[in-house]
Amino acid sequence: MGPGLNSRKARGALRTSASISLQMLLVLLATWVTLWLLGKAWPVIWPVVIALLLTTLTWPPVRFLRRHKWPPALAATLVMLLFLVVAIGTLVGIAVPVGAKSGELADQVVAGIAELRDWAAGPPLNISDDQANEYLNTAVDKLQASVGSIATATLNGVGSFFNGLVNTIIALFLMFFFLKDGPRFLPWLSRQLPGRLATDVPAVAGRSWDALGSFVRSQALVGMIDAVLIGIGLFVLGVDLWLPLAVLTFVTAFVPIVGALFAGFVAVVITFVTNGGTDALIVLAIIVAVQQLEGNVLQPMVQSRGLGLHAGVVLLAVTLGSSLYGIVGALLAVPVAAMLAVFWNYLREQLADRPAVVPEPRTAESATVD
Repeated sequence: MGPGLNSRKARGALRTSASISLQMLLVLLATWVTLWLLGKAWPVIWPVVIALLLTTLTWPPVRFLRRHKWPPALAATLVMLLFLVVAIGTLVGIAVPVGAKSGELADQVVAGIAELRDWAAGPPLNISDDQANEYLNTAVDKLQASVGSIATATLNGVGSFFNGLVNTIIALFLMFFFLKDGPRFLPWLSRQLPGRLATDVPAVAGRSWDALGSFVRSQALVGMIDAVLIGIGLFVLGVDLWLPLAVLTFVTAFVPIVGALFAGFVAVVITFVTNGGTDALIVLAIIVAVQQLEGNVLQPMVQSRGLGLHAGVVLLAVTLGSSLYGIVGALLAVPVAAMLAVFWNYLREQLADRPAVVPEPRTAESATVD
């Protein structure tokens, strides 16, 4: 028989395990309470998050103007106006060409539906006109039966739209104040906190701001690459609205998952009604290939390099965030992971054993100088 267990060591191991388990439970409880409080305050936090994301995008020109002796309020106002002009110009640049071709698109939609119906009538589907009418009548009946649900969903959508509009206006006002007074925030925060918090909290906040800026810049770079690749494909195929569709791809790249699906759907539909089914399938293949390249290669690589996170961590963060909180979770997963990494690295720095500073040996010359 081997040697028996040492009762003193066993009790010590059990005591240590119980202590660690209790501490982990307390940490998990504190995390749950924090998330619960954030959920209750989310209507206030969400405009702040939007404002911070927009501020990181527009801060470089404001910083440039302030370094050249511009007053903070004037620099923030000018950049805000330029940002609004670019945003509105982008929307107009997408809407005007589409509106100018709306009549032609409507005729081509009708022709596309007729072409699709003729194709369905042949092999391998062999759907006759009577079957098509039957399917159409069935769809109409289901639509009429769902009028109440559709009305409710429409009202909810209208409410969400106005709620989003209010949040956007609040975020723009907050963005202006962040651009104007941002550099004064950390010194003010340091004066409000006691003890070591006066040093630790501003340090972590400053690093988190750098991480957030890296996220926005990397997202813009990935969106630009998507827009260029898809725009080239549409241009080669001769799609009339290739430029507005490329711009739409870049804009929607800032909204993970849904943005890419929406831009891709619009591109495929417009290609189908203007160029036919073959080109639409080619565009669909291009979009799927670009999205796979973005999601599995470009985005993890670019964001991992800018944020100091491994590409696998970025991919897992987006997957976890989207599965837990949908679009918002996918949008905030990477910056939240980057901020957690910032906090963890700072905590490790503070808890690490610093090597003792060994004084250099004093020579005769140095003793004489002293």
